[in-house]
Parts: sequence; structure tokens; C-alpha cells
Amino acid sequence: MEPQNIDLKLLETTIKKELADARETSDFDAILKKYLEKETGVLSKILRGLKDLPEEQRKIVGPKANELNALIREQVFKVSQTKGNNDNGQWVDITEPAKICQIGHLHPITLVLKEVERIFGGMGFEIALGTEIENDWYNFDALNIPKDHPARDMWDTFWIKDFRPQTDQKEKLLLRTHTSPAQVHYMQKQKPPLRVIVPGRVFRHEMTDASHEFDFFQIEGLMVDQNINVANFQAILNEFFNQFFGKQLKIKLRPSFFPFTEPSFEVDISCINCNGAGCPACKQTGWMELMGAGMVHPKVLENAGIDSKKYQGFAFGIGLDRLAMLKYKINDIRLFKGCDLRFLKQF
Repeated sequence: MEPQNIDLKLLETTIKKELADARETSDFDAILKKYLEKETGVLSKILRGLKDLPEEQRKIVGPKANELNALIREQVFKVSQTKGNNDNGQWVDITEPAKICQIGHLHPITLVLKEVERIFGGMGFEIALGTEIENDWYNFDALNIPKDHPARDMWDTFWIKDFRPQTDQKEKLLLRTHTSPAQVHYMQKQKPPLRVIVPGRVFRHEMTDASHEFDFFQIEGLMVDQNINVANFQAILNEFFNQFFGKQLKIKLRPSFFPFTEPSFEVDISCINCNGAGCPACKQTGWMELMGAGMVHPKVLENAGIDSKKYQGFAFGIGLDRLAMLKYKINDIRLFKGCDLRFLKQF
């Protein structure tokens, strides 16, 4: 549209109608491009061609073209204030529905760990962490499991390459089979009285099925002081289970054997599903086996530098995976590592 042939009234009417009809960001972009594009815009061409017009016509066309230019920029500015800009300077319609973002979920093992730490923290227990790679002495010998002890067969160990047990290396490295080595480290650095829990991953070379994993989570507990006995141990466990499961449960101790405790127990709780009446979950017994425990063996205390004639203590170990399965009624341990969002979104 050449300046000398322009119908300013029609142009003004057209621009105002297009601005009034514009709804989307793309509509305003189109108006800007149509009228104000530097090379091809209608108003840009008119303003650029003013020099070729007679003076009288220039006095009419020039101000009107500038007025329409300002009108378009003002309307676009208002829209940009309402709808906002993104980092690239492009308009963003903030009234458009937002994209639905996926909300993250804490893993059930993490939820259980936080709850366990909260309960034991309320009873005065500290939290200690150990290394996942241990040496042979801390994982076995310090815990009263010497090299020729048959109890070593209870743990199917992952030995680190070039540090296998049949070599002559003094320090044989392995992936820890339980979190108990951290207890020894802790006792060597701290003086009694001691109250500590040790959560972490452990590794055992065994087949994976619905109730077994080669890589799982444990939490170890230890209390050492003068005059500590089984009654103290039972009272603390009672308080923990009642808080964790949110109901009053009974505890039963059955004699067992662990090289690092004497006497040793298997700890059962009344079934959380049937309250001891008998159901498929507890195999009609009314009881669920949950952990191994016992009074710390004097040799373990001595290996950690603690006088076993003056101090006694108890220790226990329980699988966090097992606790999570019971709390959330999960029937397959493999689901914890399955990365199925349908599973994780439930927590």
C-alpha cells in the first residue's frame, strides 16, 4: 500500500478491528508483523515513503501513521503486561492452563527409614553410618566370627576382586554382609554409655525372589551401659514396634544363635494383620518373625576396646525392606527396585 494511495480512515478502522478481535499471542504477533515489520509492514512502508509525498499530504499522513503505530504498540504492551514474557522475549499467555508436572514421591524405604530414625531418636539413640566396603576383620573377626567358624556359612559374601579370601593379603575387602561392622567402629571411637542405630545397604550373594534380594537395607541397633539387661532391650523394642505400627503389639523372644551375641534371640511380634488370632500372613501362628538380636558377646566388646566386666549391652538387626513390606502390605521385595511409577506414586 503506497502512501499516496492510502485511505487512512479505512486503515484505522481495520487496525482497530483486528486489535479488538485478537485473542491469542499469535494474533498480536501477526498484527505486529503485518503493520510494523521493518521491511514489509504497512505502517513501516508508509512512514518510509513520507519523503516522496507533497508537503501538505505529508503533514496529514505522517501524524496519522505515527498515531496508528503508537496505538498498535500500546495495545501490544498491555497484552505483554497481562500475559508476560519468556526468557526469549516471546509473549507467554499466563492465562493458558499450565502443563501438569509429575510430583516426586519419597521411596517407601526412605519413608520407613525416616520413621525409624524419628522413633529411636526420641528414645535417645544417635545415628551412625558405616562404609559399604569393609575389611574381613570388621565384618567377621571383630564380631567373634573367626576364619574357621562355621557361622561364616550364614553369609554368602561378595569379595572384592584381587582381595579374595584364599589370597595371602592381610586385608581382605568385601561388600559388607550386615551393618554390624559399623557398631565396632562406633564403639572404638566412643565411650559408654552408648545408644546408636546404624542404617545402610548390605549385600549377600543369594538368589532373588519375592522375599530375598542380594542388595537390601538393614538397620542395626546397639545400646551399651552398666547393668543393661534383656528387660531393657524388650522395653525399647516394645516402644518402637507400638509406635511404628500404630498399635499395641506383643513381643516374643525365641532362643537362637548368633556369634556376636550371647544369649541370642529371634524376635517375634503379634501379627499386625490379625492381632494374634491367626491368618495366612502369619501362617495361622499369630506371630511374625522380624529380627535377630541378643546381648552383645563379651569378645565383641573387648575387640572394640570396651571392658566387658564393667559394661553390657544388647544389639539387634532388622531389614528395612521387611518393615516396609509389613507397613505398606507389599508382597514382593523386588518392587522396591522395579522403578515402576505406578508403584512409587502410592507413597
